[in-house]
Amino acid sequence: MRDYRSERLEKYLDDLAAKLPAPGGGSVVALVGALGVGLLSMVSNFTLGKENYRENEEEIKKILRRSENLRKRLTELVDEDIRVYDRVSTAYKLSRLTDKEREVRSKAMEKACKQALTVPMEVARYCAEGLDLARRLVEIGNVRLVSDVGVAAGLLEAALKGAELNVKINLKVIEDKNFVEEKIREVGILVENRLKIRDEILGKTEEKIGNS
Repeated sequence: MRDYRSERLEKYLDDLAAKLPAPGGGSVVALVGALGVGLLSMVSNFTLGKENYRENEEEIKKILRRSENLRKRLTELVDEDIRVYDRVSTAYKLSRLTDKEREVRSKAMEKACKQALTVPMEVARYCAEGLDLARRLVEIGNVRLVSDVGVAAGLLEAALKGAELNVKINLKVIEDKNFVEEKIREVGILVENRLKIRDEILGKTEEKIGNS
């Protein structure tokens, strides 16, 4: 199994654009989320130690620790999504010539898709948390890098929406209605205010750029 974390960026992009089953959208949203929280880490690092921001230094340190934890896990999920997709792909390829084979295939697909859901659900949770970090960082971070917080907000919102789409597409083949309703509700809570939060951050970003 390929580990894109140790590959050149060009290789990942070439494989993404090629006629290959993976990487695909699920892997991409994890990467976009990692880029978003990576920007938050950068802004935090350029805020720490500055006299003008000393008052909020401890909070900035907490934001940095959390954004780095999120970045590490989201980067892992870039490859993890490819691995879980392989299980779904294997289930789809099972024979369905007889009733028994169709039953086995259906159960295998449901199991694989339930497992595959864990990645976009994680991505959604982490990107929602990243947006909350950005919401605070735009207020107390280094104003010279406020545009980077705005960029991070845009990336995290897009990745959060993308993760929701990946959750929903996997749910299409799952017959367990209670499971489906639970996941729809769970991801719905995460994405509910994403646009409002993004726009709030971008509005503050524009305001600070205009006043700088």
